[in-house]
Amino acid sequence: MAENRPCRKDLLHWINVISFAMNDTTLFLDTHPHNREALEFFEECQSKRNRALKEYAKYYGPLTIDTADVSETDRWNWINEPWPWQEGGC
Repeated sequence: MAENRPCRKDLLHWINVISFAMNDTTLFLDTHPHNREALEFFEECQSKRNRALKEYAKYYGPLTIDTADVSETDRWNWINEPWPWQEGGC
């Protein structure tokens, strides 16, 4: 059975989009800390970003240290994967 991998470039694009939304919302929350709608949106984006980062790490290696596999048998193998800019992904 073939593995149904998401497109690397599309997944990187989605991570960039959702990361931008999180950063932009953070700036808004800096000046509007009691805006419940913005906080809920930030939490939604954070959840989507975490899922996307984990999915990317599963298929292509981690982009962030918190999604790196540090098990005894695979310690720090994330460095062996090509970086996004090495394959024209950025």
